[in-house]
Amino acid sequence: MNVFRTVRRMPAPEWYGRLRVRTGDLSPADWLTPGTPGHGTFGTVAGVAAGGFAAYARILHPASLDERPVRWSAVAAAHGTRVAPDSRWHEVVGMNSASYNAGEYGLAGVWDEHPAEGPTPPGVARALVPVLARHTTTPERCWFGLWDGYGRWDFGHVPVFETPGREEVLLGGALADAVSPTSLDEFAELPDLWWPADRAWILGGDVDLTSTYVGGSAELIADLLATADLEAHPVSAADPAA
Repeated sequence: MNVFRTVRRMPAPEWYGRLRVRTGDLSPADWLTPGTPGHGTFGTVAGVAAGGFAAYARILHPASLDERPVRWSAVAAAHGTRVAPDSRWHEVVGMNSASYNAGEYGLAGVWDEHPAEGPTPPGVARALVPVLARHTTTPERCWFGLWDGYGRWDFGHVPVFETPGREEVLLGGALADAVSPTSLDEFAELPDLWWPADRAWILGGDVDLTSTYVGGSAELIADLLATADLEAHPVSAADPAA
């Protein structure tokens, strides 16, 4: 008989970095739950972020070389491929989907680590924060969703709200504190969902993706596409998430 040791999880914190864990009223997330305008279809851009916005962008999580970020476009150029708005990493590096994430398949002098799967990486998040802040009237009052399945923390007693395929713990705080969970642990996952109190935009990521999606005004998406520190592509709400 196989015996598997139970992974010990840490007690859920009252503060996830500088973001407060909500244990009561979850109404700020009501617009994202089933049967509401913000609830998208599982597996789509709107399912990862939310529906109903004028425009959307896909933000690519960078690969790396010696722990320095590397754009997908640079990797594609080295491999003789191209990056389209719906490209998947294994297509960019010319491999099948089962082997693309193995480090030994890196290309010397170009990349040695594949893009991070999961919520927005801290480096990408830091580049996103000032852009998002310019497009909301409530940067000091924002809400965040953290998938309760990452396993590091025991959120068993904390109420959750439902999104397509996921259950999320609700956090509250300032947009500037979105990266603060890394103060608990440098490998702590950032929230999957971010949105301001005025709902001017939403950011969404997922444990299985190498991209972050943002829905908002056309002006916000244009701003993101023009941000030098981000590798972004325009997408639509109904596009498959990658």
